[in-house]
Amino acid sequence: MGATSGAVWGRAEQQDFRSRVRGTLLGAAVGDALGGPADSLSLDEIRTAYGGEGLLDLAFGHGRRGTVTHHTQLTLFTVDGLIRAQVRRDTGAWHPPTDLHRAYLRWAATQRDWGPDERRKDDGWLAREEWLYARRDPTRALLIGFGDATMGTLESPKNPDELGPEAVARSAPFGLLVGWEPQLVVQLAVECAAQSHGHPIAYLSAGAYAVIVHALARGDSLDGAVQRALALLAVRPGHQPVSDALQHALGAVRQGIPTPARVEELAGDGTADGLLAAAVYCALVGEDVRHGLCLAVNQSGPSAAAGTLTGGLLGALHGETALPPAWLAELEGRPTMLELADDFAMEMTQGPALHGPAGSSPGWLARYPRA
Repeated sequence: MGATSGAVWGRAEQQDFRSRVRGTLLGAAVGDALGGPADSLSLDEIRTAYGGEGLLDLAFGHGRRGTVTHHTQLTLFTVDGLIRAQVRRDTGAWHPPTDLHRAYLRWAATQRDWGPDERRKDDGWLAREEWLYARRDPTRALLIGFGDATMGTLESPKNPDELGPEAVARSAPFGLLVGWEPQLVVQLAVECAAQSHGHPIAYLSAGAYAVIVHALARGDSLDGAVQRALALLAVRPGHQPVSDALQHALGAVRQGIPTPARVEELAGDGTADGLLAAAVYCALVGEDVRHGLCLAVNQSGPSAAAGTLTGGLLGALHGETALPPAWLAELEGRPTMLELADDFAMEMTQGPALHGPAGSSPGWLARYPRA
């Protein structure tokens, strides 16, 4: 099966893929929503606020339960950018990093504007979703990275000293390009991460996370997916801290019952490699999705990012039906996420029927303009 090779997808394959796409987006979002209220709290403060066992259910944030942060907003615009890149490929203008950068600039506009601007005909449907115009504590690195039209590249990255996990947390959708070769998935995720997080630790962590999701979406085990990521990282300059973090996560699995202290040790000071390691560990040792997510967010580091990364892994691994239904019922923006996930799955499996030599769907090109 392949989104880029034009291979024929069977019905069962399409349904499995759609479930994993939905699982990845919803899993990342529900982890984000779970961790968001605890993002600035230490473990002791979390336990004081939510009880001795910590945060075990959705809590109030931004006025209600189940609200998401900038991590989810940017993940959705990553998906939008990937669909637009596939649609634009027909024109011969095939440069996905540019299409992703344009998508991230559309996100940046949501952080400045009061609401959708109907005059911008090239925005597509996602940028017209009013709930995405809520400003959810975006970091300085994101606002600077997408604060002007200049695109950061590996040769000239934005924020070259930035080690934070935000670029990793928006990178799960790259892994859903299951028709791409793994090394190309890594390359695209790395190039797009450098648009806001230019330190090798940050952008290589994004590449590693994307290719782990990629292996999971193709049906691999989580351990096997991490091994694949390690092999692909090994050839890249500056990979050692990220590779060491992933090896540390695999080793921690054998060190007894999971504890918040072990998650905190892996997360370290909240850099991209530490959060990646913590998420891999929580996804590996979690008894189920709920347990893995609770383990990820109950620590003193960036809980929203940890929940986002862990949820993306578990959703890609198990599909949407493994996610806690009571949490999904309260998740902010779930209708938008489902619509976007299904659009992505349809584009990747049936793109030629939507825009190709035999003709194009006007409705599809209105949703995802080629401009």
